Amino acid sequence: METVLTRDCSATAIPAGNAVTLAKGTSVFITQTLGGNVTVRADGGLFRIASFDVDALEEVDLGESGSSKAAQGESLEDQVWGALKQCFDPEIPINIVDLGLIYDMRIEPGSAAGQPQVYVKMTLTAQGCGMGPVIAEDARTRIKLLDEVEEAAVEIVWDPVWNPQMISEEGRQILGIS
Repeated sequence: METVLTRDCSATAIPAGNAVTLAKGTSVFITQTLGGNVTVRADGGLFRIASFDVDALEEVDLGESGSSKAAQGESLEDQVWGALKQCFDPEIPINIVDLGLIYDMRIEPGSAAGQPQVYVKMTLTAQGCGMGPVIAEDARTRIKLLDEVEEAAVEIVWDPVWNPQMISEEGRQILGIS
């Protein structure tokens, strides 16, 4: 879908990961609207527009963008996995869990307040991807928004090296691969 920016808009260049400003009036082609963020193609490049800036896009329907609200009775572990499934690689239409990027998730006791801390180890599809800090921060923020969580930390690791066999069955179906 092609649309126009109605105001100057902060964005992140893909795959470099550097912050840029897309100018008001720029024509963009929306390539992905998952997890509340939008990936657009403009001026020969790809850019990720964060959820808090999507109002700069003329006529965009994000549909169900996901929520960090817990279902009643859902365990904290299930809530954390649900939050992680709302994070997407801006170039691949699969959440980071089904893409096989999450290597470890653990929940540990927090401070005297009693709320737990969540630690995640994740990787990227390519070591040179500048979007890693952006994706990791998206994951950290979504986990931190859970009512029961005191603190969250997401670490990017490279061992083992990611490969396409790490994609879940659901992710393979989305991509049309077996």
